[in-house]
Amino acid sequence: MNELPYGLPRPTDDGACDHLGGMALPHVSLASTSDRMIDVGALGPGRTVIYCYPRTGVPGEALPDGWDAIPGARGCTPQSCAFRDHAAELADLGANLFGISTQATDHQRQMVERLHLTFEVLSDAELSLTTALRLPTFEVDGMRLIKRLTFIVKDNAIEHVFYPVFPPDENAGQVIRRLRDNTPKVAGEET
Repeated sequence: MNELPYGLPRPTDDGACDHLGGMALPHVSLASTSDRMIDVGALGPGRTVIYCYPRTGVPGEALPDGWDAIPGARGCTPQSCAFRDHAAELADLGANLFGISTQATDHQRQMVERLHLTFEVLSDAELSLTTALRLPTFEVDGMRLIKRLTFIVKDNAIEHVFYPVFPPDENAGQVIRRLRDNTPKVAGEET
């Protein structure tokens, strides 16, 4: 489902990401949907966009009880599809792109195929990156999930954080505007 239900509760900024700006990414390797391990602390020079989302639904399975009442929980599929639809524009701006959730890689791989995502999604099922960066989380049905946030990494340090993210389907556009406003112009380039 790519459309968000009307009347979802808006998350509030609880300050849980205030510490992230300027932090270096830790050397934590996460499994990717492309069957490789990605060391998020060694992404290299340039910019990388990493969007963190709680979880995507599984076709045929009910969402956790009360899911729509949790501020910021609903909207992982619309957010992922928006990043898919803007992936080429992000690449043109020189940014790599990854999604991250605490779901297992097998589930993420099915989601990547189902939604035709053109970028890798990383699994933080062991909460290694979540713990190292002290990312905000919430619990539902015995699962510890990352609250929805997006960060722009430049030269392996967090340059900018979007938190809370709402509505999630507009996040890719927000990231693109931020990158455009903070990308140096090349000599001779039109403005």
